[in-house]
Amino acid sequence: MSSQQHATPAAKRHKAESPKNHYLSYIVSILLTMIAFAAVLYGGLDRWFLILFLTGLGIVQAIFQLAYWMHMKERGHLFPIVGIIFGFIVALTAVAAAVYWTWW
Repeated sequence: MSSQQHATPAAKRHKAESPKNHYLSYIVSILLTMIAFAAVLYGGLDRWFLILFLTGLGIVQAIFQLAYWMHMKERGHLFPIVGIIFGFIVALTAVAAAVYWTWW
């Protein structure tokens, strides 16, 4: 019997991923980090713009890391994605409640 007869449907769907995607994602992550470092090093930017800019870069990098390093872009990752979204909502609610309670 050949090994192809015992292959599961999931094994047939899985495509081999080349290291090219890992190299690309690593380079993009390094570039995003360098942009954030350069924005802080420059020092001539408004404080609120810098906070929003760094937060935006952090969100972009987190999404990029989840998509490429944690393979969330592939099929079959619905429950982890829903869990991450639910955790984000809970964390956002906790931060909003803490801010409200502090300044009430």
